[in-house]
Amino acid sequence: MQMLDCFVTTEKRIELNCKMSRPISFVTGNAKKLEEVRSILGSKFCREIIAVKLDLPELQGKIDDICRKKCMEAARLVKGPVLVEDTSLCFSALKGLPGPYIKWFLDKLEPEGLHKLLDGWEDKSAQAVCTFAYAPDENGEVILFQGRTDGEIVFPRGCRDFGWDPIFQPIGFKQTYAELPKEKKNTISHRFRALDKVRDYFEMQSKE
Repeated sequence: MQMLDCFVTTEKRIELNCKMSRPISFVTGNAKKLEEVRSILGSKFCREIIAVKLDLPELQGKIDDICRKKCMEAARLVKGPVLVEDTSLCFSALKGLPGPYIKWFLDKLEPEGLHKLLDGWEDKSAQAVCTFAYAPDENGEVILFQGRTDGEIVFPRGCRDFGWDPIFQPIGFKQTYAELPKEKKNTISHRFRALDKVRDYFEMQSKE
């Protein structure tokens, strides 16, 4: 009878543990956002990410509080591991507004209207903020991962298929998010910076 080798390398153990882990439900109804998240995390990310569309309450408050509460509600509905994202666009001249309410500003004003908000201000600087919240289940602790990218608000340029990307020009670049190749954007964006922390967290967890 052939004896089984009972020695399992650390790399193999991590692979086996990851395969047995339940997929993480990423709360989004945006296929392009799911595609970007998967692209940034990379094919070697040890957890499967699936999309789930949930009707979560629209909350008011500070960025971290909003994301944490949304994650808790999502975990309650999914009853399993969830990842929730909240994105803010903060205009320096407007003391942080639109901030976490950028979705609604964009819906009503469109990119041109957002740019026009700063017509009377010399300061066009802004900060893109992405916060991911993760909870392992409905009773688990919510963990936040945040990334920030500084830039300025410009007249819309580039493709209009991804929110306010046409008006945000990151510092050090002459192109807006919308004009940058996806591969380049995904190495400097606020979402990349946040997901980089998500990746580091799960890599550490898989080694414990």
